[in-house]
Parts: sequence; C-alpha cells; structure tokens
Amino acid sequence: QVHLVESGGGLVQAGGPLRLSCAASERTFSTYTLGWFRQPPGKEHEFVASINWSGARSTYRDSVKGRFTISRDNAKNAGYLQMNSLKPEDTAVYYCAAGPRESDSINSSPSSKPNDYNSWGHGTQVTVSS
Repeated sequence: QVHLVESGGGLVQAGGPLRLSCAASERTFSTYTLGWFRQPPGKEHEFVASINWSGARSTYRDSVKGRFTISRDNAKNAGYLQMNSLKPEDTAVYYCAAGPRESDSINSSPSSKPNDYNSWGHGTQVTVSS
C-alpha cells in the first residue's frame, strides 16, 4: 500500500480553476494506477478520473470530460487533478487513490472501480460557489 496526501482544495467561484495534488510516500508509486474520487454532500462516493501507471491512458466520468485533466509525475511520486470551469455540482470531498496496475502494458486501461484501489488519502474539500 501507498500513503497518500491530498492538497489544493478550497473555495472557488463557479467557472474558476483549481488544481489538486496527491503526494505519495512510496517510490513504487510509479507502478500503481492513480485515481481521483469524490463524495458530494449527502451522496455516495463517485469516480472522477484515473490514469494508468505509465501516464499513457486516462479515463473520466462523463460530467467532467473536457473540464478536468488527470496527470502524474512518477519522478516526484505525485499525481494531479486540474479542474477548470468548475460548477457548483463539483462541490465534494476529493480523494486520491492508488491501486495495483492492471497489467505491465504502458497502454493498460486504468480502473474506475473503487474496489480496485487499496490505498486512499484522507480527502480535500472543494467548494464551488455559484
């Protein structure tokens, strides 16, 4: 497992940007799939985006496509979620998660399922005001 710490959350006006960071403790971070999930107020956890171990493949939930970009820097043991054109419905606690990679292929598809991730950060609050 990997120890993960999120940062970068805060209060932002609708339409504005915010960049979340996820710092990992392990040098083996480069072998893990990285995912971002969120929990809106009163709702269940939901998938946001994921990126495979090589950084070559990423997936997004439909509602954030074209607005959010997931990335990673394995040399820095870090992952990022750039969020643009934020909407009030993006308000949530955001969590980064890491899980064993699906395969050794640099083009492996990253998972969107929470159960495929075995390491989770404590979360960072993102609040988007209208």
